[in-house]
Amino acid sequence: MTAHGARRTWLAALGGLAGLALVTGMADGAAAQSLADLPEELQALYTDGIPVGPSAYDEFQMPAKPWRWCHSESYMGNPWRVSAANELKRLVENAKAQGLVSEFEMSDSNGDVTQQIAQVRAFIDKGCSVITMIAGSSTALNDVIEAAYKAGIPVVTTASAVTSPYALNIQHNHNVWGYNMGNGIAAYLNGPGNVLEVEGIPGSPIVAQENSGGERAFAEHPDITVLGRVSGNWTANVTKSVVLQFLATNPSPIDAVWTTGSETRVIAEAFEEAGRPVPLITGSMSGDALGYWKEHQDTFKFYGGAILPTVAAQNTYRAATRLLEGQQPIVNTIIVPVPEIKQEDLGKWAAPCMTVESGSIFPVPPADPISETMMDGYFRKGAGTPSYDFASTPDPCG
Repeated sequence: MTAHGARRTWLAALGGLAGLALVTGMADGAAAQSLADLPEELQALYTDGIPVGPSAYDEFQMPAKPWRWCHSESYMGNPWRVSAANELKRLVENAKAQGLVSEFEMSDSNGDVTQQIAQVRAFIDKGCSVITMIAGSSTALNDVIEAAYKAGIPVVTTASAVTSPYALNIQHNHNVWGYNMGNGIAAYLNGPGNVLEVEGIPGSPIVAQENSGGERAFAEHPDITVLGRVSGNWTANVTKSVVLQFLATNPSPIDAVWTTGSETRVIAEAFEEAGRPVPLITGSMSGDALGYWKEHQDTFKFYGGAILPTVAAQNTYRAATRLLEGQQPIVNTIIVPVPEIKQEDLGKWAAPCMTVESGSIFPVPPADPISETMMDGYFRKGAGTPSYDFASTPDPCG
């Protein structure tokens, strides 16, 4: 059997399964070989808990230019998702001006997975050239993703990996991200302490990965007590409300808040309003949090990183464009590193326009978290991203 034939057999075997093999301990030789084909610096980004296998797009007949670009959103109810959608639209419109794209269309299912499936089927019927998406479920869209694949339409997901072998997933290692937040808390406490967990949208694929990583970290530090977990839906007003409710019914001291979202400022405000000391808060940096830090440099304690909407959109655009250009991804899940941000780094990320009211403003990293050369390593024919330039990222204060 040829290597391509073996890959097709592997895809067929996986098509009806709920998940893929894990990086460590996987039994499938094709998946292991795909990882071995990556540069060592990229292999290091994969750990247990990240489903990965060979790409389905080695000999896929890509649609001709100009491309009809369709984007499926599962929830546009927070600034992060809005910012990501706006940046993706900017990039695709720029490609349209250069003749690469004919039109851009976006749908939003507002948290309804059944609706998202119907919207993706509509994209297939319209003859989209590519479908990018933030999936509302890691498994529920597998059938419609396979339908798109069989219709000759590549599917690229971001911020929400799916288990379908017919998609190309672009994501951070959210399991490691959640683990790192837990370890950051343990290093800060350096002993016993109480922790409140604030998760994102319950049932989201990356929330499950993040929670698993956090649980693993705290299991390694049994002197840390997790008092409870609330769901903030990655939305400021929801997060503040559930944290306030928890504080009202739980008088025990809280030394740290484990969270992976961008709502660190409202969590700090909830503790202030409840008359409680503001603990260490982990998470992803945002403009309003940096604004809050400017006003509370003596009390705001932060550890985390930058999972940013502009970067997510850029990586989606880059991967999808390279796919359409026939560059052939090596694996079906591309991992992008997360920049670490410590307390002493906050001044480097803050911009003049960032205040406590700037909840829809996100910082721009000093450098691209994944260079074009690094991105090339994920593709058999890596040759850069047409029409992409990280330096053109809009100024958050513009």
